[in-house]
Amino acid sequence: MPESSYRFLSLAFSPDTQILASGSEDNTIKIWQPGTGNIIRTLEGHSGSVHSVAITSDNKILVSGSEDQTIKLWEIETGEEICTLTGHTGIVYSVAISPDNQTIVSGSQDGTIKIWRPVLG
Repeated sequence: MPESSYRFLSLAFSPDTQILASGSEDNTIKIWQPGTGNIIRTLEGHSGSVHSVAITSDNKILVSGSEDQTIKLWEIETGEEICTLTGHTGIVYSVAISPDNQTIVSGSQDGTIKIWRPVLG
């Protein structure tokens, strides 16, 4: 991939390795095509640095955790924000998705791990 001026804080491959997502200090998430290094789209909506990204096993949804204390769910194909999960009182440093795509977990600077079960599709 070409060098960039982005300062990346998180990277995640899709399970089939066809998509790479990056979270960065500029409050955005970039969706990359790993084979070419091209940016497919940029997701904007967080008001703080994006510290964690994860992709569902079906490659449809991206989950992001941010310095703005929120978790956002995004539709990868369109770049549309699906919803915002709130409840942490510190930076969200980590997000993960269960293999069945039914559960999201997040870890925060506030010392908590939260379990989320949003209805996806």
